[in-house]
Amino acid sequence: MKTAIIGGGVGGMITALYLNQKGENVTIFEREQRLGGRLAFVGQDGFKIDEGPTIILLPEMIRDILQEVNVDLDKIDMVQIDPMYPLHYRDGTSFIKWSDPDKQKQEIETHFPGESEHFSNYMNDMASRFEKGKVAFLDETFVQKRSFWTQKNIKTLVKLKAYQTAKKQTQKYFGEKKLQEAFSLQTLYIGGAPEQTPAIYSLVSFSEHEHGIWYLKGGYAHLVDILTEELKNRGIVINYGANVDDINLESSRATSLIVKGKKYSFDRFILNGDFPIAEKLITKKPSRKYTPSSGCLLIYLGLEGKLNTNHVHQFFMGESLDQQMEEILVDKKLPKDPSFYLFHPSLIDNTLAPAGKSVAYMLIPVPTAKEIIRSEYIALAEQMLNELKQRLEPDLDAKIIWKQIRTPYESRREGLFEGGSFGIAPTLFQSGVFRPQVKPFNYENVYAVGASIHPGGGIPIVMQGAKNLSQFLDEEDQSHYKQSETI
Repeated sequence: MKTAIIGGGVGGMITALYLNQKGENVTIFEREQRLGGRLAFVGQDGFKIDEGPTIILLPEMIRDILQEVNVDLDKIDMVQIDPMYPLHYRDGTSFIKWSDPDKQKQEIETHFPGESEHFSNYMNDMASRFEKGKVAFLDETFVQKRSFWTQKNIKTLVKLKAYQTAKKQTQKYFGEKKLQEAFSLQTLYIGGAPEQTPAIYSLVSFSEHEHGIWYLKGGYAHLVDILTEELKNRGIVINYGANVDDINLESSRATSLIVKGKKYSFDRFILNGDFPIAEKLITKKPSRKYTPSSGCLLIYLGLEGKLNTNHVHQFFMGESLDQQMEEILVDKKLPKDPSFYLFHPSLIDNTLAPAGKSVAYMLIPVPTAKEIIRSEYIALAEQMLNELKQRLEPDLDAKIIWKQIRTPYESRREGLFEGGSFGIAPTLFQSGVFRPQVKPFNYENVYAVGASIHPGGGIPIVMQGAKNLSQFLDEEDQSHYKQSETI
């Protein structure tokens, strides 16, 4: 079996390892000069920092999948971050999120007397929902739509209260607005607003507390280095600078792909780009209209010394997260008072900068590149650097040695749908059975994997999607074998 994987993001890389392990002949076509997609480094002059994802969730899912594809786990040095992060509010107060449940209850009781017992109820309820949700939805594919609408799944959806939004579900547990934000803002990790994202994604917030927040020594994108080495060692062909221009289709099958005018024939084709873009190789008319996730304005910094903080991760909150996300996702305009995230990995990793120096980045959720001109993003970046000076680091200007700004325009140019940072948005009708599936077309041998494919975005979830695809292909191959035997 000869398989082409079009796009070398993490989903494509893990899929390649699964298929290679079964003895298949796998070739990756990657238009960039590196693999990894959203997982990458940015830097210069000895400074290096993750370009995209930084917060590692579900570490056991990552380890289990890497173990299944025979990656040496000794190469994966993860460190747990606890406290996980503080949230700093406009009124000068800060609230710290902890993995340790006793410390979290104490923190809640200190700032919000009477609310700590609600945290225990929240964790107990979510633990049950997480197990049910993982088995029913994360571990399953819904190529056949009827496999989703079973009586068992419907009961699970009701138990998960999936008809609610993440914000609405959080309000059932916590009365204080600040607590509601603290336990629902995690939908931002996948590019959705708490007020618009289905309650099933509340499990992201739960997983922080249950499984912890982790850091991979060397940076999250170091995982790409490890996987690239594995691919090469196993003889998987990687074609860099290979933008696939077209896929040739005959009747019900794809037969070959075209790169720089040259035709390559394969038995199977797997798309690993953002699906609304990748599907254009198969159909010139989009299968449906998709809503992109939010974009990100990113400010990368190389610094003299370190910032005035002890936290690797932290959030600086505006007056209203709900208003901010409505401005971004509904009004399609830059937020007036944006909350932002600050990442400072040099506090625990001295490999990212020259001696005596450090790296950091700021992330501000923003509308996609379709809505805003680039100069407005740059102006907002300067505004947010001033905000950081006021709220944390008065001497920031003197410390900055290197600075780089990444807007949704750069994301769009690199193949992210409309410049959104997380694939298609995690709305109700772009989740579960409504999301593109691992076999999204009627062609017999065309498949898909990645952040815009079920089960969704986030590195461990994309890796789970690659596992789901591998299992689906096994089942399909077995079915074809049985059919041939009966003939």
